[in-house]
Amino acid sequence: MINYLPQNHDFTDIRDQGWVRRLPRWAQPYALLARLDRPIGFWLLFLPGLWSILLAHRGVWFSLWLITLFAIGSVVMRGAGCVINDLWDRELDRSVTRTAGRPLASGAVSVPAALAFLCLLLLIGLLILLQLNRPAQVVGSASLVLVVLYPVAKRITWWPQIILGLTFGLGGPLGFVAATGGLTAGALTLYAASIFWILGYDTIYAHQDREDDAMVGIKSTALLLGRQTRPFLALCYALTLVLLLLAMALSRLGSLAFVALSLPTILLFWQVIRLDIDNPERCLGLFKLNRAVGLLVGLAILLGR
Repeated sequence: MINYLPQNHDFTDIRDQGWVRRLPRWAQPYALLARLDRPIGFWLLFLPGLWSILLAHRGVWFSLWLITLFAIGSVVMRGAGCVINDLWDRELDRSVTRTAGRPLASGAVSVPAALAFLCLLLLIGLLILLQLNRPAQVVGSASLVLVVLYPVAKRITWWPQIILGLTFGLGGPLGFVAATGGLTAGALTLYAASIFWILGYDTIYAHQDREDDAMVGIKSTALLLGRQTRPFLALCYALTLVLLLLAMALSRLGSLAFVALSLPTILLFWQVIRLDIDNPERCLGLFKLNRAVGLLVGLAILLGR
């Protein structure tokens, strides 16, 4: 009998225990392919959209409806992005300890099966997108270009994290357009804040694969910066906070928003202090801390309203 779950016990971010093992055996590799075992990616894709929906402040029930759509859409589109990434990287993933157990790299899922699964995910994403207004449909459709570009960017530029920032952060303008039909200076500034936030935390994440990436020709800010990552991370997070403050001011949020922003500020700079680029487990832990950061930013915006 084929075991569809990875058996590599070296350092990996694949969670092959828990609820995934309760799925039917045929479904297990698809759950891993879509990263359903690791919800942090869905959260980080969802949070900029949550911020902008709260910033738009268009009524409780309508906002809850949009938040529900964005939550489901984040799970689906994060899964689709992972399938696209793994299709591009399946040969390289076999050479990297952390990714060698991924379903396409290990052979648990074939390329035709992955393509069929991708089509299913994109269909669900389309159905969700059609629930939004026309301007939001245009913005959401444009995000697919960025999703496809990210695996390419890793091969041609030292700054693929910027492409990821533009992609993951796009939920910000998408959420605001879905709520209001347009954009404001505050919403655009919030988008810029999310880009610098993502640039910072994904640089931490990329340090898990630094040596392996160098061997197989994948580029990243982690490889480019090396020992200079800490000051770069401090700069990214400082710009994130400045832009969040500016977005709140432009949106005329109440004083509670500015007070509450002190909580995610502490968590951001805790990451700067605790960073150890030679410790992949710590890098992963600091990266995951950004779910709490994003939720606290959302709370600050909510309190400001």
